Amino acid sequence: MNPSPNPASPADGPLPLIAVTMGDGAGIGPEVVVPALLDQDTLRRCRPVVIGDAARLRQAARLRGLDCEIVPVSGPEEAEFTPGRINVIDLDLLPADLPWGQLSAVAGDAAYQYIAVAAELAMSGAVQGICTAPLNKEALHAGGHIFPGHTELLAHLTGVDEVSMMLATPTVKVIHVTTHIGLIDAVNRIEPGLVERTVRRGHEAMVRAGTPNPVIGVCGINPHAGENGLFGYGEEEEKIVPALEVLRAEGVDARGPLPADTAFFLAGRGDYDLIVAMYHDQGHGPVKVLGLEAGVNLTVGLPVIRTSVDHGTAFDIAGTGKADAGSMIEALRQAAEMSSAPAR
Repeated sequence: MNPSPNPASPADGPLPLIAVTMGDGAGIGPEVVVPALLDQDTLRRCRPVVIGDAARLRQAARLRGLDCEIVPVSGPEEAEFTPGRINVIDLDLLPADLPWGQLSAVAGDAAYQYIAVAAELAMSGAVQGICTAPLNKEALHAGGHIFPGHTELLAHLTGVDEVSMMLATPTVKVIHVTTHIGLIDAVNRIEPGLVERTVRRGHEAMVRAGTPNPVIGVCGINPHAGENGLFGYGEEEEKIVPALEVLRAEGVDARGPLPADTAFFLAGRGDYDLIVAMYHDQGHGPVKVLGLEAGVNLTVGLPVIRTSVDHGTAFDIAGTGKADAGSMIEALRQAAEMSSAPAR
């Protein structure tokens, strides 16, 4: 790897600092974090600092046959960003003989502690983004932390009541009004306030990422967005239109309600910077068709953008050195793209 100029040089302005949590140390997290931070493009996009265990990262580097320097630092301010160097806030929580690929309450608790430190850094403004390697929910619970996953945990740690899921590919970005609930429940839950707050979160995320006046396409609920009352029972007029009127009056360029069957095509050709989906499959289906291999999950509404890989801890291959780091590299790219650069 050839040396490159310091990415934080004054000429270019500082790149965003990204806290990278190591995830469950018994899973593939360490094995995807190391190559992702050594990827030649990573330092061109951001300044990543791992929160995890230095010894486990060194084990992962040996497994993958990677020659690098893993350097403990007390915080992002101590980190140096040069090729072949990985900076880690070393919590030193894992035993040296922790088995790979086995459920561990110790690893579950450690994964929680990594996230807690990342949340503290975000709240203090020390980092501009968080990128998470996978944790194991069963291990997290065994470690005494009863949360469904990263999203709810980060919301709790940062004192945020409501967040939104955004999926991002190189072609399309979509934010969801509702996600993991049944379709009937989703329609019942959708109301103007929730739609308005979701659009605001998406608008703020796009502005923070460098799109000052994003064009936002808002999907309807029914086929053809109800087609003037032909389909459904007026849900668009009742649940969506009032929110859009408020937003547009404040200068947010939110357009719709749009037929979902054409909205994503229009976004793909560049008509919209962001699509607002009303429920899980309305947003997930098109995004996975358009860019599953490069899709990244983002949590919007936290003090900073949080991105994650699109896979789990993969205990079946952990410790073999076979894990593909592609999703972690893409998650870092999206974290860098969606995070505002720090003030000079």
